[in-house]
Amino acid sequence: MNMGLKITAFAAAIAATFGTAYGVGTSIDPVVAKKPPTAHDEHAEAGEGAGGKAAGGHESAPAGGLQISEGGYTLALDTPRVAAGTSSVLSFSVKDKSGRKVTAYQREHGKELHFIVASRDLTVYRHLHPTRAADGTWSVRAELPAAGGYRAFADFKPAKKGATGVTLGADLAVSGKAEPAALPPARATAEVDGYRVSLDGALAPGKANELKLTVTKDGKPVTNLQPYLGAYGHLVALRAGDLAYLHVHPNGEPDDGVTEPGPEVSFTATAPSSGAYRLFLDFQHEGEVRTAAFTVDVPAGGADANTGAKPSAEPDETEEADGHGH
Repeated sequence: MNMGLKITAFAAAIAATFGTAYGVGTSIDPVVAKKPPTAHDEHAEAGEGAGGKAAGGHESAPAGGLQISEGGYTLALDTPRVAAGTSSVLSFSVKDKSGRKVTAYQREHGKELHFIVASRDLTVYRHLHPTRAADGTWSVRAELPAAGGYRAFADFKPAKKGATGVTLGADLAVSGKAEPAALPPARATAEVDGYRVSLDGALAPGKANELKLTVTKDGKPVTNLQPYLGAYGHLVALRAGDLAYLHVHPNGEPDDGVTEPGPEVSFTATAPSSGAYRLFLDFQHEGEVRTAAFTVDVPAGGADANTGAKPSAEPDETEEADGHGH
């Protein structure tokens, strides 16, 4: 083979090789980050195809808080690190897509914005009530008892017409010697400050189920719960692992002519997936807000299992969960 033929054959071989590589590259999906589900997708996954509302007239909210930015809004923590066991001021803002601090919100359940802080091991929970300065900076004082990783959630609805609710999440570090705890076992009762709260019902993936929480004190039903943020109870669910956030509103409200002030508080909720969840119920009685916490195991396939444990003489103690800032 002369030199010209050798060069031609070599060039043809290279072309064939690169042609094969290109063919492989175009036949395999590129490695890219999965596109976050849209609000519509999340609602569909949560089983809202039939009307989009759960019993009681409330929409069943999809899990949120997995992203620091969503829908053109970003949660910016000015204090991403605080010290364990000390009273610290948490400062943050919500910024729009142009980077400006948001100063106009719709009030929901008595507040412009609900701020939740939870430890990664889900043993510490705080439902805080920050105040907003004129420039859009929010601040609240809180004491977080245990060192380690935390997640801060901002739950709000912008004031602009047609806006829907947004939940953003950002990581918060609490310095000190960290000793993460195991997730408390699933139990159907919890005790806090002498109150016992019993949970009846099941969470199921993609299916709206009713959860009933019954409040008693000294063995007697509490029939005079007080409205807290316009309701007899507020329920937040966090998925173990990624801390996906689900805020569920109660079925009924004070002075609607139907809803009694206890001992039962009813919710309808849809789990976005199977797995372990931590439920936090805020309720007010005798002028003080308390939090009862439960661990719930959600089986795959939407089986109608209960919380995974029958009512026990060893209810979940929720001292660390009981924390509210104003």
